[in-house]
Amino acid sequence: MPDICLLGTGGMLPLKNRFLTSLFVEYNGKAVLIDCGEGTQVAFAQHERKLSRIEMILITHGHADHVTGLPGLLLSLGNCSRTEPLDIYYPAGWERVIKNLLTVCDCLPFPVNLHPLEYQPVSWTADKIDPMLTVSAMPVDHRVPCMGYSLMLRKKPVFLPEQAKALEIPVQFWKKLHQGEAVTLPDGRTVCPEQVTGDSRKSIKITYTTDTRPIPEIVNFAEDSDLFICEGMYGDTDKKESMNQKGHMLMQDACRLADEAHAERLWLTHYSPAEMNPENWLSDLQKIFPAVVISKDGENISL
Repeated sequence: MPDICLLGTGGMLPLKNRFLTSLFVEYNGKAVLIDCGEGTQVAFAQHERKLSRIEMILITHGHADHVTGLPGLLLSLGNCSRTEPLDIYYPAGWERVIKNLLTVCDCLPFPVNLHPLEYQPVSWTADKIDPMLTVSAMPVDHRVPCMGYSLMLRKKPVFLPEQAKALEIPVQFWKKLHQGEAVTLPDGRTVCPEQVTGDSRKSIKITYTTDTRPIPEIVNFAEDSDLFICEGMYGDTDKKESMNQKGHMLMQDACRLADEAHAERLWLTHYSPAEMNPENWLSDLQKIFPAVVISKDGENISL
């Protein structure tokens, strides 16, 4: 099961009790990190997460509160004796920012592979983490090029060992069959996965969007998410026009998107530093989307 931790929930600048928004998703000992603002490596320590497990970093955009933690985090990774390459994905156009941040950590003991993403929807398989994990990116509507990300983890159907035994399939072939591969046995028989597996299981979907106006495209992108993580700068509806002008959204906007996307649950994040008590808006928000959570730093769940 993927283990998910919202390392921080703040926007713009960190507070003494609120780190900048960053999401850690771990599966089978390997992890994806989305965004890396100032202090992210400290948030790792505070929430007892192992940054050494990061295989991929996804950056939504190059504003300081989403990227300035990269140098410290990469240097800390180097001190963990890492030698395997690390992949960083970000919207094309932010190369200068990312590369400039990396100049202060140019003696890393591991390669950093940069992957600029064209500003259009794109998906790829995260083989280094799990071949069943697909990462999707979609342009959102901020003042600058910014991406939302969705992680889709397909689950293998249940393997039926009794069925495999009944067909006299040697144990060494079970793993390939469970992975969806047909096998040819020593006696010449070909066995298909469907002969030894049960019904397919529902995929797990995690969607993360922040620093964006509440555009309808997000509804399709987050559709049927088990966990939708979305920014909610303020809960005061009087600030809606101001937030939309700046390329952001309110908590109420996030709730409407979650409702229209039929998400299982919503975690709010990227609160304004002026929004000191976001929990005050909970009862109003639950009227729009009952499964909303006023996230706090360290919010976590296993799906």
